[in-house]
Amino acid sequence: MIASVRGVVLGLTLDHAVIEVGGVGLAVRATPNTLAGLHRGDQARLATSLVVREDSLTLFGFASDDARDLFELVQSVSGVGPKIALALLAVLDPDDLRRALASGDTNALTRAPGIGKKGAERLVLELRDKVGAVGASAVGPVGTATGGPVAASAWRAQLVDALVGLGFTAKQAEDATASVASDPDDPIVARGEVGVLLRRALSLLGRSR
Repeated sequence: MIASVRGVVLGLTLDHAVIEVGGVGLAVRATPNTLAGLHRGDQARLATSLVVREDSLTLFGFASDDARDLFELVQSVSGVGPKIALALLAVLDPDDLRRALASGDTNALTRAPGIGKKGAERLVLELRDKVGAVGASAVGPVGTATGGPVAASAWRAQLVDALVGLGFTAKQAEDATASVASDPDDPIVARGEVGVLLRRALSLLGRSR
């Protein structure tokens, strides 16, 4: 198992970073919040989890060991794979996820795409006594996951694609994108700071569920 990686950030997209380790560029899938704490050219360390499938090897990265451990823990529940686990951590930070599981807050859990009422109840039932104490996680700073402004026509398409990739429907993604882009005088919108806009869209979609 690859438990962590450390190296220079070579590139950033809306859903993964490329980190050079020993001369090899590793593509590491991560949440928008984790990616927002990375910057091209800087050294970075991510806790990681390697998901092995018959046709793929996918490395997932997290700002803290605690987030990585939660990612692996929720996948112990039947029907929960890495895509849903990552979506949970995209919508809820580790402390909020622990709190929701420990308190049985199924409404919070259903904010994540792919988690319905029954799935949330199953998560609570199986993990309530396994999540540990709230307060152990580290949350990265808010920022842009793309390293700079993007043209409006480009960032809107990127934002929709990123939301669909996290499990939201195309209509949900398009509606959320339209909402966060509705104020052209907002400097974040004007500059096309995709990472911040993605976080706003996730927050908006979470409230609407």
